[in-house]
Amino acid sequence: MDSSIILDPVHFNLTITRLCYELIENHDDFSNSAIIGLQPRGVYLAERIKNELLKIIPGIELKIGKLDITFYRDDFRRRDTPISANRTEIDFIIENKKVILVDDVFYTGRSLRSGLDAMLAFGRPKQVEMLTLIERKYSRQFPLQPDYIGKSVDSISSQRVEVDWKENSGKDLVKLFTINA
Repeated sequence: MDSSIILDPVHFNLTITRLCYELIENHDDFSNSAIIGLQPRGVYLAERIKNELLKIIPGIELKIGKLDITFYRDDFRRRDTPISANRTEIDFIIENKKVILVDDVFYTGRSLRSGLDAMLAFGRPKQVEMLTLIERKYSRQFPLQPDYIGKSVDSISSQRVEVDWKENSGKDLVKLFTINA
């Protein structure tokens, strides 16, 4: 497989900081907002966003949750091996809140669609936005798009984006792989 680096550790952190400032512009003090990371990998980004927002605006009250979309996915029964479910951890009501759904890579829109379905079990939000670290273009299967984008990447179906988090791999890095057939 051929690979190239999309975001090195320095640009990775700068991108997260920029995303936080964009959120601050639109959500002010976050009193009527909630950030929900899609399990498993969107949770890493949601935690980073939370930590950076707390550095920028010390003492701010943030509502942060983790949403398991496993059984809302349209492909979970089509796999050869059973899917293991993660845990949803949302200890607040999202009724009339501005919700920011967070995932690391946005590609076809299927995960976001599943997240929208799963989220409704916790109330009806006033508004829903999507934040992603990497947006892969050209392969939408649903008419959805992220509101906050760390970096857009032109990619084709034979390519994959991999996000490494220092929490689990020791280094923040985003790579684009071309899979040779």
